[in-house]
Amino acid sequence: MTMIIGESSSTEADYKAKAKELCQSLLEDPNLKEVFGSIDRFMENDDAKELFSEMQTKGESLQMKQQSGVELTAGEVEEYNKIRDKMLENEIANAFVKAQESIQSIHQTLGGWVSLVFENGRMPTDEEFAGHCGPG
Repeated sequence: MTMIIGESSSTEADYKAKAKELCQSLLEDPNLKEVFGSIDRFMENDDAKELFSEMQTKGESLQMKQQSGVELTAGEVEEYNKIRDKMLENEIANAFVKAQESIQSIHQTLGGWVSLVFENGRMPTDEEFAGHCGPG
C-alpha cells in the first residue's frame, strides 16, 4: 500500500472515488430503494413513529432494569410483547423495522468484507466472502 497514514495523496482520492462508486451503487439498487422508501414513509407517519418509540422506550426500560440485576416479571415481559406486537401490526412501522434490519445486515456484510482485506492483505476468497456474509 502506498498511502502513509495522514498523508493526502492521489491514492486517497482514488479510495474516495471508489467509495463514492460503491455508495452510488447502493443508492441505485432497486432493493435498497425500497428499503429507503420504507424509512421515508415511516418518518412521515406520526402514528408509526409513536408506536415504535413506545416499544423502544419500554424495551430500554426493561433492559436497564435487567442490567441492574432486577428480575423481570412475566407481566412486564407480556406488556412489552403486547406493545411490540401492536407496533408490528402497523404496516409502516413493521416495514421500518425490516428496513433497519436490512441496512444493518448490509453494513455488517460490507464491513466484514473490507475487514478481510485489511486482515489478510489480499482479495478474500469466495469461501471467505460466504463465511462473512452477516446475519441472515
